[in-house]
Amino acid sequence: MSIDKTSTPEDHVVENPEAARGADVAVDPRLLVREQGFAGYVTEFKRKMKAGDLGSIPVVIGLVIIWIIFQSLNSNFLTAGNLSDISVAMVGTGMIAVGIVFVLLLGEIDLSVGSVSGVAGATFAVLNVTHGMNEVLAFVLAILTGTVAGAIHGFFFAKIGVPAFAVTLAGLLFWNGFMLKILGDNGTINLNSDGLVAKLTNYYFSDVAAAYGLAIAVTMLFFLTSFFGNKRREAAGVPSRPLSETILRTVLLAIVAFAVAIVYNQYKGLPLAVVIFVAVLLITDFVLRRTAYGRKIFALGGSVEASRRAGINVEMVRISVFAISGTFAAIGGLFIASKIASANQGAGGGDLLMNAIAAAVIGGTSLFGGRGRTWNALLGVLVIVSIQYGLALEGIASPVQYMITGGVLLATVVIDAVTRKTQKTAGRA
Repeated sequence: MSIDKTSTPEDHVVENPEAARGADVAVDPRLLVREQGFAGYVTEFKRKMKAGDLGSIPVVIGLVIIWIIFQSLNSNFLTAGNLSDISVAMVGTGMIAVGIVFVLLLGEIDLSVGSVSGVAGATFAVLNVTHGMNEVLAFVLAILTGTVAGAIHGFFFAKIGVPAFAVTLAGLLFWNGFMLKILGDNGTINLNSDGLVAKLTNYYFSDVAAAYGLAIAVTMLFFLTSFFGNKRREAAGVPSRPLSETILRTVLLAIVAFAVAIVYNQYKGLPLAVVIFVAVLLITDFVLRRTAYGRKIFALGGSVEASRRAGINVEMVRISVFAISGTFAAIGGLFIASKIASANQGAGGGDLLMNAIAAAVIGGTSLFGGRGRTWNALLGVLVIVSIQYGLALEGIASPVQYMITGGVLLATVVIDAVTRKTQKTAGRA
């Protein structure tokens, strides 16, 4: 076969230059939103549905259905008092679920969080009540017990190679026994009703300006973050949301935020527990989505080997993630101790572990790793606690609560598995 070495670029004339330009330029589907207006939103929505990118839509729809059902059964369900109680009750489990989200993003599991939360409550009670230690110091040391426990689990997992399931199962048993040991024969230590930990769940900002102020602050923070984020994307020449969409999202958030503020002001006011929880969600979401450390966590959840080849210190990231899980388990344990005003032998037991993991998964965090946000913990725990309070208003026993929660969890896992399979088919996994 002969090759004409004397040919020039001019000899190779493209017969259809329009077709060639169309083949060379790939249009990002997200640009359709800017180019086609409302039709672009419809097209983008259909694309996401076909690709299995459901986001938080299923859990939001499910939450609305749950509220409608319980309100139809009992008109007291959507009262200001009941909704406020639900929001405070969910914080303890929600804090633990935030830590679980970090672990699930790696594609791993932490079964020790229930026992670690119990140890934190017991540690604070023993140090502060039994030994008279300063409340703030006892509070910090109680949280650090969770950090140390999580780091130990992470060490055995990352350095020794023990599966996370096995090491955290061992941790569940060990820390539960440790909690029983430090509580002593009595088994229950009552907390000071006016103390630091007690105020975590019983303190309310009664001034109406507090709830409205928080609503304004959250709305403005969202708008400014979105606006300047889009400006940076435009400057970098990558797709960004149009200003009209940013404004629309801000308006929708403002409606929800002020509706919540109105509900709180009709009862006792803005709960301190909710303020702390929202702050934690904002900070952890920023860490995961806006920092190099957060990107490393997502990378590990996608592929450990690829992350290692990219120069990521896999072992240290794994240890730190389990330390974070233990820290939030301890924080959640202190909120739970605050709710019951004591530390007792039953702390960290029962359905706490199940609910914390279920909250993260139901909220939208994938069990397979690499997909999720800490806001998923808020949605998931809101679903679970809403079910619990709704059934309690109807006088339905705990066994039925377990069955319903288990059914919701199974449905969520099925959706997650189907979504993952759909994304593989669409070439996005």
